[in-house]
Amino acid sequence: MVMEFFARGVAIGFAIAAPVGPIGMLVIRRTLAEDCSLGLVTGLGAAVADSLYGAVGTFGLSFISGFLVDHAFWTRLIGGFFLCWLGISTFRARVREGGGDTAAASYLAAFATTVLLTLSNPLTVLSFMAVFVGLGLGMGTSYGAASLVVTGVFLGSALWWVLLSAGVTLLRHKLKPAAMRWINRGSGLFLFAYGLAALARAV
Repeated sequence: MVMEFFARGVAIGFAIAAPVGPIGMLVIRRTLAEDCSLGLVTGLGAAVADSLYGAVGTFGLSFISGFLVDHAFWTRLIGGFFLCWLGISTFRARVREGGGDTAAASYLAAFATTVLLTLSNPLTVLSFMAVFVGLGLGMGTSYGAASLVVTGVFLGSALWWVLLSAGVTLLRHKLKPAAMRWINRGSGLFLFAYGLAALARAV
């Protein structure tokens, strides 16, 4: 029974992380432009945010979910503007040729921005709560079982980001600078469009 709760959490975390969205695009772009470790750190930021939302859904913290929904306008507005800015920055980013060490500040920034971007979508917590209710989790679940679910959510989400960043790394050294410039532009437009969509939903 204990492993069942853990396995459910892993499956939920993996399934929610897998669809390609702005976070997935960021992981792909940062892995290609910098290195696998920066892409992985980006994904782990999303995994942490997913586990936080998973905790809200599993432990039945209705006051937190209510606060997030009540302030959905501001979180979407901030998230939308941030995505637009990120899209423009990505579109204009220069291609870095050759190797080189990535600064520690870059890892911290990559992690923090991904956590904030993931948390800026309050509907994510409702998705978690809906899944948990459907699986018989959440309210009434023991704290031990709930903790196993949240741990599983983090590991399931992290597993997806490890697989994605590792897979993209296999292609990284085969791409020429011209291809990377187009990837930057495409990624930038993708993120900017997501930002505009978030702003449209906010208003």
